[in-house]
Amino acid sequence: MEILVSPTPPAPAIANTRGSLSHSAAIRKRNLTPRSKLNHQNDSLYQAAIERASLRFQETLRPDPLFVDPYAGCLVPTNKFIEVDVTPRLPLYCLATKFIDDKLLNALGDDDDLRQVVLFTDGMDTRPYRLNWPRSTLVFDISPQRVFGETTLKLKEVGARIGRSCMFIHIPCESANIEEMMRNRGFKGARPSIWVFQGLPLVNLARFKEILSVISNLATKGSVLLGELPSWLSAVDAGIKWMDNLFMSNGLRVNIIGYENVARDFEKELEKGDDNHILFTAEQLRFSDEQMETWSREFQRIEEEADEEGFEEL
Repeated sequence: MEILVSPTPPAPAIANTRGSLSHSAAIRKRNLTPRSKLNHQNDSLYQAAIERASLRFQETLRPDPLFVDPYAGCLVPTNKFIEVDVTPRLPLYCLATKFIDDKLLNALGDDDDLRQVVLFTDGMDTRPYRLNWPRSTLVFDISPQRVFGETTLKLKEVGARIGRSCMFIHIPCESANIEEMMRNRGFKGARPSIWVFQGLPLVNLARFKEILSVISNLATKGSVLLGELPSWLSAVDAGIKWMDNLFMSNGLRVNIIGYENVARDFEKELEKGDDNHILFTAEQLRFSDEQMETWSREFQRIEEEADEEGFEEL
């Protein structure tokens, strides 16, 4: 069934919950209505971002949604029809979104020291507003500036806000030095972090290698990277084994996650033909640059103290 929803007033931020309200009550309470007037027919970045927002909106409208995005509707153009599917079939993107949401919140809940989150997105990711972040969480969004700028205006119109005790910082993905900008905006390479990749456009392999280098330099040992990657990465050379080597060359041990296994956990069926992404998690095995600098200073201090003690003995 296809529907076109009429505009309604904006909604407040809510937690990422499932099954707490009836479907009709949820729609009324969350005011999930396409309102956006964005119209960039010839801009592939906008179109891809709008398509993902539409999928989140579609999932939210299900009778029993995996997740609720109260802001997806304001990003969907008013002339775009949304198909409400009540079958168990689920797009891989929505399944990955739920998987990432759960991993994020579980990691933050399990580690009181983990309060740095980095999101590589398409500019329309609403996680900074729709997820319940622990106090003092610092959230970075790295995405296309032109998409993020207009998206922010629409989200402000509907009252989207990050938690008062948290901070949200945008870094344009077009920046010449993302690593330096993150440091300047408050990222601490000596503190744990979690990194998410979902939606950020990759133009080529070299760009992805640059991103892995940034993560490798900034992420402390034990930090986690997870998300979705375009499947063409595995076809560049020797498939998944080649990806293992690529991640490991940056100190990251990668694990490819089967969408089928995740769908089984949520008792869902996957839509056929949607196989252009790879779901993964990765763990940082190296020390960050800042950790190495701290270790080097401490090692030098110990050596100097040892030299002074030896001199006094003579």
